[in-house]
Amino acid sequence: MLHDHYTYRVTWSAEDEEFVGRCAEFSLLSWLAATPDEAFAGIRALVSDCVADMEAEGEPLPEPLADRSYSGRFVVRVPPETHRALAIKAAEEGVSLNRLVSARLANDPAV
Repeated sequence: MLHDHYTYRVTWSAEDEEFVGRCAEFSLLSWLAATPDEAFAGIRALVSDCVADMEAEGEPLPEPLADRSYSGRFVVRVPPETHRALAIKAAEEGVSLNRLVSARLANDPAV
């Protein structure tokens, strides 16, 4: 089933005081529940229903992130001052700018 390939995440919502289940490919959908397991089951069921509705209407489905291929390349625009500071830091560390930025992104818990 296609909805099994989608990217799901369950986090705590301090605002709602419940767990919230989300699906990256369907960013407008969410499911609140008292437990992480219930939030996960709820968002999966909701996405499954949406997929069935979209298929019935002949609408295109979002491609699962896990099934996409990635080149490993993307362009990021930063202010000139940031570019300069990163280039200096890379030179000081004796690495390329690409290696410095890749290492920093890999070590960032937000990524």
